[in-house]
Amino acid sequence: MSETKRVTKRRTQTRQRLLDAALTVFAEQGFGASTVEQVCDRAGYTRGAFYSNFVSLDELFLAMWEQRSAEMLADLRATLVETPPTLEAAIEQLLAAIPVDDEWYRVTAEFTAHALRNPALKRVMAAREDAILETIMPILEPALATAGRVVPDRRAFGLALVAVHDGTATQCLMDPDDESIRAARHRLFATVVRAYSEEQS
Repeated sequence: MSETKRVTKRRTQTRQRLLDAALTVFAEQGFGASTVEQVCDRAGYTRGAFYSNFVSLDELFLAMWEQRSAEMLADLRATLVETPPTLEAAIEQLLAAIPVDDEWYRVTAEFTAHALRNPALKRVMAAREDAILETIMPILEPALATAGRVVPDRRAFGLALVAVHDGTATQCLMDPDDESIRAARHRLFATVVRAYSEEQS
């Protein structure tokens, strides 16, 4: 292996360890109470290692968010690789690909509140969410088409899915042992899918 490849691999590993450490620190301490030093201590690196990879905790979070989004999209593609035969089956697979994650929810909720206080960061978040929605729709539409459904307004459909996911995720996390809440989550997703899609003519 060449020296350049060794440096690149080491840098990639350092960056990933910082991302992993940050998720734990943010979930435990809260984004607003977390510091670069805490992330570095958890990862086993110095501040120099942090600043050679990230300008700030904001940039680190955005990199973490992009990575998680890419993983979610990959899971969604893998889940829907065999097109579901019915709409209910498609919804089941959709929910399986976007599980409710307590740690990640806490981190994103706090960072969203942080971004709402920063106009420039809020614009970045909004743009990235739009990009994710644009990527999700080409994955979902073939599954819906097989179930005989078409989406007339992609953006409205995507925003509705995000809204129902965020709202029901909170309910599921507050009472994780209540199966009726998860059943209601499924019904709400089904309602949204039917409301924002139409039968193919």
